[in-house]
Amino acid sequence: TSMVAPLIKLSITASHDGGNIQLVSQTEPIISGRTAKCTVKLSVKPDVYTDFEKIAHMQYFSFRSFVSGLEDIKIFNVTYVIDNADKVSYPEAWPGTTICETSGSLEPSDDHLWKRNLSTKIVDGKLTWQHVHTTNGSTFFSYFPPYTYNRHLKLIADCASSIASKRDINYKIEALGQTLQGREIECIVVGNGDKTAWIIHRQHPGETMAEFFAEGLLHRILGIGKDGASDDITKKVLDQYRIYIVPCMCPDGAVLGHLRTNNVGANLNREWATVNPEYIAPSLERSPEVYAVLKKMDETGCDFFLDVHGDEELPYVFLSGAEKTPLWEESGRLKYLHGYFVSCYQRANSDIQKAIGYPPPDSTEDALKYMNVATNQVSNRFKCLGLTLEMPYKDCETNSDPSVGWSPERSKQLGSSLVETLDSMHPYLRAEGEFWTEFSDDDHYVEPTDNFKEDGFIMLTKRFYSDVRPHDA
Repeated sequence: TSMVAPLIKLSITASHDGGNIQLVSQTEPIISGRTAKCTVKLSVKPDVYTDFEKIAHMQYFSFRSFVSGLEDIKIFNVTYVIDNADKVSYPEAWPGTTICETSGSLEPSDDHLWKRNLSTKIVDGKLTWQHVHTTNGSTFFSYFPPYTYNRHLKLIADCASSIASKRDINYKIEALGQTLQGREIECIVVGNGDKTAWIIHRQHPGETMAEFFAEGLLHRILGIGKDGASDDITKKVLDQYRIYIVPCMCPDGAVLGHLRTNNVGANLNREWATVNPEYIAPSLERSPEVYAVLKKMDETGCDFFLDVHGDEELPYVFLSGAEKTPLWEESGRLKYLHGYFVSCYQRANSDIQKAIGYPPPDSTEDALKYMNVATNQVSNRFKCLGLTLEMPYKDCETNSDPSVGWSPERSKQLGSSLVETLDSMHPYLRAEGEFWTEFSDDDHYVEPTDNFKEDGFIMLTKRFYSDVRPHDA
């Protein structure tokens, strides 16, 4: 009697919000006994072209692979290949990258189910990995786990509910404006202190770890999941600061699965000032997100600014400041505050380190080309400490955990740990005189290097601030 070959089906979709992939081709499954194998070729879809940088960025991907017909087949070995991996914005970031996968859902309760695929490798400019499907159903594969717009709305709703229960008229949620696709740019405002802190997240939508960080921070500050109860340090910080938190600066790009831009191709972290007379920034036509936030900052002032990002290449958490900008060069103040901040944060969370990061620009003249970057603009505009925090897409070498890598959980924990750091910084942010004489030698600024590999490794590109492309430099 002849056996009828089982009908195995594998379908690829990226229709969940934040999804990004195109199917190029897939081979017919080859069946041998109770095992089968096939190869799926995919390509990452580019962002909308950005006029300012003259590039269509791309690198972030997230898709769902759905398998059916595995009744008689016990092992279905699929090789996934990203065909255009050498054409992405940061191809030098692929070595050492492991992609994220889960057979769970995209709901917050399933965050812990994301694992790293340790077979990920780069071969002839293509990113490939193997996955063994043993049951019918879906598996999500992502460059980093998605933070969906539904989850964003849930975060906003949880914040609103917690704020309502506090009955303090100074705690509120505001919509600072709308994006070009009609999504609110929400800002959570908490605290009754004398210092104003602004913390913004996910200017680059594919850096989803930034909104996981925001969730960790907001959950702690508002006692979400703890019946609104705050710990003592949080209470203290809320008495020290008025804090403005924007959990997602680029919701349109986030829903579209973009790496770096909104729906009209604006890289928001190049929209904070006009540095090229042909390109006015920010503008309501191209970057209403930055326009709205900067307008509000001008009303409130700013004593501390943090812009939260992810970095494709460096396997570390690190901070980048307003190095070599006019304010940095003017006095030691900013440099000492920066050094102290990194040290305090490191004490609060051992994932932080200070040796590896973006090397500062060579001169003030170089730095002035980048006054359209948030940290540089805000630091100099408000004469305050401003920093960019970068988390890795890869595993984090300071506390390596290859099977999970840097994760939603660790991003949330890092957000939560910011509270201790804000407490430590409060007395010094606007201190007069040479206050830094109180700091220990361990608390001084360390100029970072990106040379994190042995054997005389040199970076392929010179990068300043939040992964600037070579033709920018």
